[in-house]
Amino acid sequence: MNARVTWRNGLTFTGTADTGFSLPLGADPSVGGDDDGFRPMELFAIGLAGCTAMDVISILRKKSQEITHFEVHAQADRASDHPRVFTDIKITYEITGHDVEEVAVKRAIELIEDKYCPAHAMLRKVAVIKSTYKIIEAS
Repeated sequence: MNARVTWRNGLTFTGTADTGFSLPLGADPSVGGDDDGFRPMELFAIGLAGCTAMDVISILRKKSQEITHFEVHAQADRASDHPRVFTDIKITYEITGHDVEEVAVKRAIELIEDKYCPAHAMLRKVAVIKSTYKIIEAS
């Protein structure tokens, strides 16, 4: 896997990877940025949420769960001192569907935490990660 970040000006960059997609990177005005892109630490949280989301939805689909809407929220607390790493992360899975089995949801989350999600495996080495879920019956 290769990643590249190209400086545009000030604290504005463009990030690209092997897939060919690009995304804007920026900084908060309080540190001299123009508020014009993702903060690099936001991408860690998005990466964690995305990695777990892809694995959980894949497992639930294999278990024939009828999912109509699915969201993953990651809320990360950071240390107050530099380098301001994540200290605690709360992941919330919101699963909407028809007759979604709680046991299937619990098992899917266990599997990503213990086996499948590399983002979870890396970040749990520096932060406490807690997962919760909410199952909502679709109307």
